[in-house]
Amino acid sequence: MTPVKVVGAGLAGCEAAWQLARRGVPVTLYEMKPKKMTPAHHSADFAELVCSNSLRGDRLENAVGLLKEELRRLDSLILRCADATRVEAGGALAVDRYGFSAMVTEQIRNHPLITVVEEEVTQVPEGPVIVATGPLTSDAMSAAIHDYFGGADYLNFFDAAAPLVTAESIDMDHAWFASRYDRGSADYVNCSMDQDQYNAFVRELASAQEAEVHGFEDKMVFEGCMPVEVMARRGVDTLRYGPLKPVGLKDPKTGKEPYAVVQLRRDNAAGSIYNIVGFQTHLKFPEQKRVFSMIPALHDAEFVRYGVMHRNTFLNSPKLLDRFYADRRNPLVAFAGQMTGVEGYVESTASGYLAAVAMAYKVRGQEPPEFPQETAIGALSCYISNPGAVNFQPMNVNFGILTPLGYRIKGKANKNLAIANRALEAVEEIRKQLTI
Repeated sequence: MTPVKVVGAGLAGCEAAWQLARRGVPVTLYEMKPKKMTPAHHSADFAELVCSNSLRGDRLENAVGLLKEELRRLDSLILRCADATRVEAGGALAVDRYGFSAMVTEQIRNHPLITVVEEEVTQVPEGPVIVATGPLTSDAMSAAIHDYFGGADYLNFFDAAAPLVTAESIDMDHAWFASRYDRGSADYVNCSMDQDQYNAFVRELASAQEAEVHGFEDKMVFEGCMPVEVMARRGVDTLRYGPLKPVGLKDPKTGKEPYAVVQLRRDNAAGSIYNIVGFQTHLKFPEQKRVFSMIPALHDAEFVRYGVMHRNTFLNSPKLLDRFYADRRNPLVAFAGQMTGVEGYVESTASGYLAAVAMAYKVRGQEPPEFPQETAIGALSCYISNPGAVNFQPMNVNFGILTPLGYRIKGKANKNLAIANRALEAVEEIRKQLTI
């Protein structure tokens, strides 16, 4: 059997390679790291998490929680490695960033049907192929995809990553461990601020010096990864209703809800490094140190990684791709990951899963299985392939893109749970039909 080429060993590419291989389809996986790195990458391992170590909520009443459960039931490599390397984060699935990538890399490199080639691909290969080069696609490959689609314009937006600090440098006299509303274990470090401290912080943040990013404007930022300084410029209370909201958190020293709270989430299994939650930024590094050190608990913080910003590129997928993430003109050339307009780690994984399962059927001359819009996996593929889409933008999975129930249920959580249970029933039926 002719090997399927998979270009890019991010989350989507690794999931795609794994799903093809476990179905007996040989894979040649191309990855440009470590020979060529992007400004956002720091490791030679596959499936590197760039922005955050969190795969977000894990409850079925949450759409991304449903998507993760669908993938678990379908034996996703990414979800299996994430569950094995998770660090406690309340109701979210967060992972040891480096342990997770190392485990995915080991699984991929040790699979007998996967051959890894460490080189940059600069042309769209002939099919069968899945291109999963990600939002940080190299300039040469980006130009090649542009030419492949006959000059169809890419779309793009700017994305940002949050800084990391060492645990030992956090002043716990101004912080405490807790999860919001005391849900689950006390997994977050909560750094309180009073009104004067908060107002001074917002003033400095809004006027701090930004690093130069070619072509950047506030309006071009993806809302789900809004730089903290952009939020500060939107109004003095914007942060208190966003990442600094104090709701559900009581300072044990006062027994009261603080004026504002900065939360830190564990970034590795050892608990030695913490991520400043919601603090994606593209401030200059000295400005990050100066302004973020105004947070009382971080006055002497040791930054092991500063926040960075980069341009993410994605396709105008509704005009170009079908619901299997394949080129409408050639079903043996597919794309996967954030470049297709799905936003988020789990969503990228889902696109790689579906593109690979469909490709495994197609190379054998069989019809791919249908994932209906009642499932989160199917709803995402329908979203990116809807030819009637106007002003297409990347999107996280949400219950609004799944087929409605068609009947009323009292309470949003109850309604979401009913949609989730319907989706999982559909996934179980699909799972029985899948050939391995």
